[in-house]
Amino acid sequence: MPRAQKRLGELDALMAADNFWNNREQAQKLIDEGNSLRGRIEPLMQAEKHLEDFRVMVELGQAEPPEAQPKVLRELERDVAKYLKDLDALELKVFLNGPHDRSNCILSINAGAGGTEACDWAGMLLRMYQRWAEARGWEVEVEDALPGEGAGIKSVTLLIQGENAYGFCKAERGVHRLVRISPFDSNKRRHTSFASVDAIAEIEETSSDIVIPPNEFHVDTFRSGGKGGQNVNKVETAVRITHIPTGLVVASQSQRSQHQNRATAMKLLLSRIYAQRVDAQKAEMERFYGEKGSVSWGNQIRSYIFQPYRLVKDLRTGVETSNVQAVMDGDLDAFVNGWLRAGCPTKRMQGVKDEEE
Repeated sequence: MPRAQKRLGELDALMAADNFWNNREQAQKLIDEGNSLRGRIEPLMQAEKHLEDFRVMVELGQAEPPEAQPKVLRELERDVAKYLKDLDALELKVFLNGPHDRSNCILSINAGAGGTEACDWAGMLLRMYQRWAEARGWEVEVEDALPGEGAGIKSVTLLIQGENAYGFCKAERGVHRLVRISPFDSNKRRHTSFASVDAIAEIEETSSDIVIPPNEFHVDTFRSGGKGGQNVNKVETAVRITHIPTGLVVASQSQRSQHQNRATAMKLLLSRIYAQRVDAQKAEMERFYGEKGSVSWGNQIRSYIFQPYRLVKDLRTGVETSNVQAVMDGDLDAFVNGWLRAGCPTKRMQGVKDEEE
């Protein structure tokens, strides 16, 4: 923390200079860095202050008459319980130290093989992630979706906006397996379905991390099929961008104008290309950015079992619960936090970096 406090002091001095706003882009970068440092330093200082307050409360309680001490003890226990909960949340934020962990997240869900059953499962995952994100105070926007033929969705891309959205969402990347009595089977047989989830950080078009020459991508427009204003289904407001060297294709049709959809689609493309390049450059990050494997047996990160018993279990960390309905309603924090504490790739990469230094 001393190093971070020193750097924050340097930034404050730079921001106080008369010529600070001469270069607005550089100024904004320094402001963002300062805000990030404050977000790390202030909670730690607050935690230290609360710890000192507890010491004072213990001393004052010991000086109270014996009949008054139980009341003081109850108050102390209540405050300490809240303190430990806040400390737990602070610990998780410390784990999110990757270069883009604070960024918004682009979350994609794709149904595996299995037709209607798999599409329905992908639709259930979509609802689960929407509820989880909204419970955390994040904004969720569906950028592109391909409905299933009978039910659910074949694929969907979400933009999740909020503090540390990518840092938390990256824990969900992988194949998710469902076991249940199929509502689409007249013989009421048990079926196993798979869907894959991908999470990448949103990269702004103005970011210097990646630049795409105009001759490397192709833009197509088409009519949006979603709900919206007068332009929907009348004007080609939806945009599809193809990156020629890699073959990556992204689309956006959630906005009301072609210009807005193009900007959104470009962000999606930049984010996907950036994730791909990081994967190629850093072999040790393969489990994070690399291939998820086939969407089938043996590759899942989590199992959701509805029958013959009820259980959701993360196969990476061992975290499990029998409250399946709560999980499907968006109660994912135990699984996400367990993955972060178990040693997510960000922490492993930090360890590698520390050894190199």
